[in-house]
Amino acid sequence: MIVVDNGSSDGSLDLAARVFPAAVIMALGRNTGFAQGNNIGFVAVDTPYTALLNNDTVADPDWLASLVSALEKTPKAGFAASRMLLYDRPDTIDRAGDAYCRSGTALLRGRGKPADVFLRREWVFGACAGAALYRTAMLKEIGLFDEDFFLLYEDVDLSFRAQLQGYKCLYVPNAVVYHHGSKSVGDDSPTSIFYSHRNLEWVYIQNMPARLIGKSIGLHLLYDLAALFYFAARGHLITFLKAKLAALKGLPSALAKRRRIQARKVVSDEYLWRLMDRERFLPRLKRRLIN
Repeated sequence: MIVVDNGSSDGSLDLAARVFPAAVIMALGRNTGFAQGNNIGFVAVDTPYTALLNNDTVADPDWLASLVSALEKTPKAGFAASRMLLYDRPDTIDRAGDAYCRSGTALLRGRGKPADVFLRREWVFGACAGAALYRTAMLKEIGLFDEDFFLLYEDVDLSFRAQLQGYKCLYVPNAVVYHHGSKSVGDDSPTSIFYSHRNLEWVYIQNMPARLIGKSIGLHLLYDLAALFYFAARGHLITFLKAKLAALKGLPSALAKRRRIQARKVVSDEYLWRLMDRERFLPRLKRRLIN
């Protein structure tokens, strides 16, 4: 086990050393962000599989064994997603893998639905990096998290790159994790809004094939417009606009990455389009207001 500590000041290092005396503890001394922090841990892994587990989760005892068994039995899968339930409401799904919509935005698959709904093992777009298992060889081929993201959407970007290069994601319902959810950044906090709405633009620009941009750009702009009104109504207009301005400033770098990413694409546009969910704005809004 490798524990990467991003400059905590709450005694986490002492606790980790006491509870997991055999763990390799990597104390970074400062907050390098989710992406870089995990990348530092990645490079120390020399096993066939690399599991990520957030510090705001409690894993079922069979969680890791279930994921490993699923990948060993499914050679086509490059990585696997867990069934994440809300810690304080274990009868409710936090997410059952990650979805990506045709509007060019991520979606927490199954969020808010009963825990006994998503019980079938199936292919999904991607995995939440808070509780996921990756083939280490896949990570070495497609690359690690994009550290420019700092936090949020870095796992969506990695999932998209994996899909573009032919690596599928398997949802494993018996790999259960209980998630406190947004304890670090908070729901609709300025931090969450800025990084998610900056980074979702970079994911779209870097990964969406040109032909699919032509099919999705209208929905993407409509989503951005709806989000603008939503955050304006909740007093976060300035943060939202700062996020989009930062995304625009990062456009040259995103386009350079796009050229490299699209050059390695091996799957068809039709496959990707079928994998993406239809955008349903009203259910998305309802989930945000309820949760």
